Amino acid sequence: MRQKVMIGMLVLAAVILMRNLYVISVLPDEVNQGQIFRIIFFHVPAAIIAMTGSAVALIASVLFLIRKDFFYDSLAVAVTEVGLAFLAVNLVTGSIWARVIWGVWWAWDARLTSALICWVLYAGYLILRQALDEPTQRATFAAVYSIFAFVDVPIVIFSIRWWRTLHPQPVFFSKSGSFPKDWTSALVVNMLALALLYAVLTMIRLRQEQTQREIDYLRRTAHAM
Repeated sequence: MRQKVMIGMLVLAAVILMRNLYVISVLPDEVNQGQIFRIIFFHVPAAIIAMTGSAVALIASVLFLIRKDFFYDSLAVAVTEVGLAFLAVNLVTGSIWARVIWGVWWAWDARLTSALICWVLYAGYLILRQALDEPTQRATFAAVYSIFAFVDVPIVIFSIRWWRTLHPQPVFFSKSGSFPKDWTSALVVNMLALALLYAVLTMIRLRQEQTQREIDYLRRTAHAM
């Protein structure tokens, strides 16, 4: 049943993406940016979904520390790994966008720098987990680290409001910005498709983590006998 649900979600995500790619392709070019503006329909959703994943990891980490239930540890690592991939998509698409608009691949802008730090922090979370063998110790240290890493997430989100940056001010979910209705609908639909993909990848990774935990438990039990 679970596998059928995942396949259904993947098919739905693929159909939505294919349909939306056509919609995006026929939109008129942006006056100042030309064709490159279309990258926003992947750049923004990838960032929002990655930040949402960080929030889920934070909640799961706190719940693990409170309840000592390893399901929450498995959930935290699953959403973190997938979220890290989505944040990488955000950084790469942003770099391509910057190359066309700013003439450089990278600028040490507040938004870009804080997003890169965020990626490094969550990559460190995964490295920390690999460095610890004892399950309870690994889960506890990882949970504390995840809570610490989340501190950078609000900085990423509000950096363009707190500091003067090269990065454009928000035009989506913002009273000060202007975002045409056809752009908004295309972006929301793309976000839905990518969110479905994120959910499926998280479910796969969660099941892998739980299976690996069971195998490790059996291995330790066998060695103890």
